[in-house]
Amino acid sequence: MTSPMPRARRGSRRGIILALCALLVAGGLAAWGIIGRQNHVADLRDVADDESVPKVQVIHPAHGPATRSLDLPGTIDAWYTAPIYAQVSGYVKMWYKDYGSPVKKGDLLAVIDTPSLDEQYAAAAANLEVAQARYKLAQVTAGRWQALAGTQAVAKQEVDVQVANAAAEKAQVDAAQHQLQRYQALEQFKKVVAPFDGVVTSRNTDVGAFVNGAGGDVSAHGSSTELFSVADIHEMRVFVSVPQDYSAMLKPGLTATMTLPQYPERVFNAHFLTTAKAFNAQTRTVVTELTVGNADQAIWPGTYTDVHFAVPSDPNILIVPEESLLFRAQGMQVALVGPDNVVHLQTVKLGLNLGQTVQVVAGLKPDDQFIDDPSAGLLDGQKVEIVKGAEGMQPPKQFNPAASAVPKNMTSAQRAKVEAARAGASD
Repeated sequence: MTSPMPRARRGSRRGIILALCALLVAGGLAAWGIIGRQNHVADLRDVADDESVPKVQVIHPAHGPATRSLDLPGTIDAWYTAPIYAQVSGYVKMWYKDYGSPVKKGDLLAVIDTPSLDEQYAAAAANLEVAQARYKLAQVTAGRWQALAGTQAVAKQEVDVQVANAAAEKAQVDAAQHQLQRYQALEQFKKVVAPFDGVVTSRNTDVGAFVNGAGGDVSAHGSSTELFSVADIHEMRVFVSVPQDYSAMLKPGLTATMTLPQYPERVFNAHFLTTAKAFNAQTRTVVTELTVGNADQAIWPGTYTDVHFAVPSDPNILIVPEESLLFRAQGMQVALVGPDNVVHLQTVKLGLNLGQTVQVVAGLKPDDQFIDDPSAGLLDGQKVEIVKGAEGMQPPKQFNPAASAVPKNMTSAQRAKVEAARAGASD
């Protein structure tokens, strides 16, 4: 029969076991922490490697539209506009045409009361009668002296004096006649008449108002005020400032459509007339004049209008979105992406700016794919990852170049024309 183990020995073994267990737990925790830290570092490395490769979306260049839209503001003026000034000084006796009145050439607009001119006219008529009487007397006297010429009764010098006196009196008659005709012409200006068929667009006088004669110079705005303004509106002139980029289209045969704020659903057809053939140095635009019919007089002078041009364009020229361009020291570039997903910065030569798209005339082929919106820090030879965009945001492989070119202020008729042109280009 064995003797029981001493109490002290049993306690010593239990302590050793507990110590070993604690050591194992501590070692396990340490190992778990080291392994977890290593896994975390590996995850961070994977994330860093993944983030170091930019994710991009790529598109292909597109062929330009057969026509490109250009919308510009314009100002409408009358075919003719004439400010009417008084040519004689006096008081307005009566006016007969008010704002908006239609007039025919020669219609009476107003009558001016000119007492001073009337007196001058009467004095000129009296002076003419006096001159004529003196001339008749001088003729009779010269005739009598000429009858006695060659006799001893009169000297030849006296005869010559009387003949010359008659000629001088004749000159006085001529001068008096011209003076009378001058006042007769001024008397005609008492009646202010319309210079051509049209509409009275302003009346700046009233009965009893004193008017000062313009002295025959209708541009003398400082010395006299226009009484009326008459406009011929059977046809209207449309003035548009066309940017330099589009000046090549300005030639005979060019047409345009225009809309007015007061007639949003109506489209007016305008035709090219002429251009200034010189650019404004501040705006780099050229003043262009179009004409538009106005048989129903719906268009008024001074109207603002939106002018829409459908400019012919070469559909064989490739175009790219503006946001796909990079401006570098080498010039304008696009970020091409090859089959190995490596970026190549390709220098391109640009053509016309079409709004949200730009023509590329050299440096790009139709089958090239390039980054839609490259970052400014993108480097040549950098590797990228091509991804698809979120639903509703993914760019098509070949974007529609004309989709963003439709102006928001176009009428439904204009929009239909543009859409029809696009459909023809896409076919």
